Amino acid sequence: MVDMRGVNTWQDELASLVESSGIQYTGEPIGIMAASPPILASTRMTESETETESLKEQVTGFLKSWGEMLVDLGKGCKDIVTQSNLVSEDSFIVQKLGKPMAKASGRLKYLNEFLPEDRDPAIAWPVIFFVLLLALAAISGNSTNNSLVPSVKKMRVHPPSATRILLPDGRHMAYLEQGVPADRARFSVIAPHSFLSSRLAGIPGVKTSLLEEFGVRLVSYDLPGFGESDPHTRRNLNSSAMDMLYLADSVGILGKFWVLGYSSGSMHSWAALRYIPDRIAGAAMFAPMINPYEPSMTKEEMRRTWDQWSSRRKLLYFLARKFPKFLPYFYHRSFLSGNHGRIDKWMSQSLGKKDEVLIEGPMFEEFWHRDVEESVRLGIAKPFIEEAVLQVSNWGFSLADLHVQRKCLRNGILLWLRSMYSQEECEWAGFLGPIHIWQGMDDQVVPSSMADYITRVLPRAILHKLPNEGHFSYYFFCEECHRQIFSTLFGDALGPLNKMADIDETSLEAVAEEASSITGSARK
Repeated sequence: MVDMRGVNTWQDELASLVESSGIQYTGEPIGIMAASPPILASTRMTESETETESLKEQVTGFLKSWGEMLVDLGKGCKDIVTQSNLVSEDSFIVQKLGKPMAKASGRLKYLNEFLPEDRDPAIAWPVIFFVLLLALAAISGNSTNNSLVPSVKKMRVHPPSATRILLPDGRHMAYLEQGVPADRARFSVIAPHSFLSSRLAGIPGVKTSLLEEFGVRLVSYDLPGFGESDPHTRRNLNSSAMDMLYLADSVGILGKFWVLGYSSGSMHSWAALRYIPDRIAGAAMFAPMINPYEPSMTKEEMRRTWDQWSSRRKLLYFLARKFPKFLPYFYHRSFLSGNHGRIDKWMSQSLGKKDEVLIEGPMFEEFWHRDVEESVRLGIAKPFIEEAVLQVSNWGFSLADLHVQRKCLRNGILLWLRSMYSQEECEWAGFLGPIHIWQGMDDQVVPSSMADYITRVLPRAILHKLPNEGHFSYYFFCEECHRQIFSTLFGDALGPLNKMADIDETSLEAVAEEASSITGSARK
């Protein structure tokens, strides 16, 4: 039996923490003497001290009772474990965990040297860990009330303000027009937005005067379930291209139009090139996102892509591909929480230097907050899950299908016999229009390896590499950049179409033709 003499119990040590008043009660009656005025005065002056001592006694009693309950609880648990043979040598737990625990205990045994000699490690360490947990809980509680922590800005719900069209399947689509009117537009551009965005984005910060200078009509719209557009339960990239086509017809775009794709919104622009190529004049892609699981990517392209992303971002892509039902857990703790946050944290990715400077500015913050508020207007996670799943799923086509190539009909014996006596029936396949790609070389969100892959499978695509530019810095709030983009796409700035001048020229030509016909008949 272990000799415990000379060792203080925990009750004695706990009681020693409270200062002793020096008065001990022996059980004898206490005599009450008549107090003289000086003594009465001193008694009044020490009322607060008496109350303080009473509070200490209460705390001491509470701690003693609490400690006794914990000890009894521990003994009871120990008896249960002992009686149930959970820690016997033949038990499953000891056989599986005994050796690893013994090995870990041997490695950590040196920590016992920091304990006093009269302390049992089996009792001391659980107490230390328990106190540590209480301290961490207290620190975390105080940190939430710290006045130095900036207040979290709440999201606002704005009244509906969008213009909407009715689609053939009964859904409504919200859109926004910028630039010149339809009857004066030299170029029409339709821009689907990226993940966690809305129709309000368009080309962020583009000036109306610049659109008018080039005669551009910019139409942006809310994807299904975003902003003020109705959800679409069975949407895919084919239906996305059809939505874009219905929008163009509804807003009066009679001829071809340009598509503009930014980041993850590029997949909707790629779909338009694949499914409605006859209506597309050209494509402008900015940091275009592709399927990160694209099987035709080389090992080097795949490595360069995935190595640049954070572990959390990789996890979100994995969940979107394999377990999309877990995504709402993350979404409701970020952009669906009702509070605003930093864009880099919500994207689970660090940013380049220029992007960091840009997002710290008040202009970007105001735009970002309003765009996110519009994006999450419905407050449901399903549209975002659908968008994330579309990004990492089979698109139904490959970017290589957009490559211009001559295809001849060779299937079937009759066609083969016909080709022996006449020319084969061939036609051009792929997208025949121009494709421009702008890629920041310091983009941490969409790695430059994706642009390299695109230009490899689409050799006719024109890649504009932007040194030191990030994911946002070239496309957001840069008037000079916007001018360069329009000049590359549309050439010289000729302004909007002048319908009155065209009408006058037509009428003058008609008058001249009529006069010449009258003169000719008179001569006859």
